[in-house]
Amino acid sequence: MSSSRLIFGFHAVTAKLRHDPEAVQEVLLDASRQDRRAQELLRHIEAQGVRLGLVDGRRLDAMLPGARHQGVVARVRGGRKALHLDDVLDTLEEPPFLLVLDGVTDPRNLGACLRVADAAGAHAVIAPKDRAVGLTDVAAKAASGAAESVPYVMVTNLARTLRQLKARDIQVIGAAGEAEQDLYQATWPAATAWVLGAEGEGMRRMTRETCDQLVRIPMHGTVDSLNVSVAAGVCLFEARRRRA
Repeated sequence: MSSSRLIFGFHAVTAKLRHDPEAVQEVLLDASRQDRRAQELLRHIEAQGVRLGLVDGRRLDAMLPGARHQGVVARVRGGRKALHLDDVLDTLEEPPFLLVLDGVTDPRNLGACLRVADAAGAHAVIAPKDRAVGLTDVAAKAASGAAESVPYVMVTNLARTLRQLKARDIQVIGAAGEAEQDLYQATWPAATAWVLGAEGEGMRRMTRETCDQLVRIPMHGTVDSLNVSVAAGVCLFEARRRRA
């Protein structure tokens, strides 16, 4: 018998319905959700012929203690299937807010970055297939549930993907210690993709050159860099503050 797992949150569930609907066994939706977002999800569920359960929100809380499920949980079959970026972006009803990781190979760092992305409300985390860790069990455990709520998209050519984001009017912003612009003084639009490299090596040259702008996190102590998940948190939460 094939195993099943739970995914949750509107972005993760909608992306799964669009890209891999045959794996979705059922969707449980908080019956009190009557807003436009819930209605759009219901249209996807009906179009794919997926079983729907309207339930009390407390049942979802009990299924996923402490998770920000937003009132929607899906039971899906099998392991994690690769997502395409367009399947995520096409579900959004607000300016995209993305985290891009270049060269992060430690699964615990990836898991921490997914937690940060979830907490800040990022729509997806993007990484190259080369020089990057996949969504392993170690990464998923470190993510504490965020591996199921934040789409993790691995792409063949990161620089090309960044150019495609720019073609969608998404500003690509790289975090680099040598940047002239201070994070807190720089300006950017609502639609952004934040690019961070691994601690020490940073972003690759092609990645850095593809960014629309570079910003630095001001450092006031003796260390000259932060762990990638900490740096991601600083950048994403500043961007989230301005979006609010």
